[in-house]
Amino acid sequence: MASTEMDIDSAAPASPTSAPQNAPATTTSTSDIRTSTGAVAVRSIEGWIILVTNVHEEASEEDLQELFGEYGDIKNLHMNLDRRTGYVKGYVLVEYPTQKEARAAIEGGNETKLLDQTIGVDFAFVRPPVKQGDKGGRGGGGRGGRKGTAGGRERSGSPEGE
Repeated sequence: MASTEMDIDSAAPASPTSAPQNAPATTTSTSDIRTSTGAVAVRSIEGWIILVTNVHEEASEEDLQELFGEYGDIKNLHMNLDRRTGYVKGYVLVEYPTQKEARAAIEGGNETKLLDQTIGVDFAFVRPPVKQGDKGGRGGGGRGGRKGTAGGRERSGSPEGE
């Protein structure tokens, strides 16, 4: 049976270019782990999950254990299968207990061949980058209200008597 204790990654050493202690939560520091698209990688509840894409439909769990096991201790490996055919749907989720192991698997496994197909590997859970001018929150201001009131929007009238 699996241990119920959570593994905790050690904090990265502070660098002079990292964000100050009193910086807003939307600011990211240079020590944040980034994906290939620039989003900030986020830890799941139990570990660091990577997404393996373009997996050959005939790949087996043993093939993936062999490939990704060399980068660290695999906590969980989830292969979604097509109900009708029984083949892999084309992606796999691999969970590692530490960020270091997940990062090693991404760097070592990305753009490698598995059963004659080039696979892509990246973090599964990310926080998208903050857009310039984005103030945070949920947005959507200016909803409701009557015509001509503050916060409302101009609406065209209905056509009369046609």
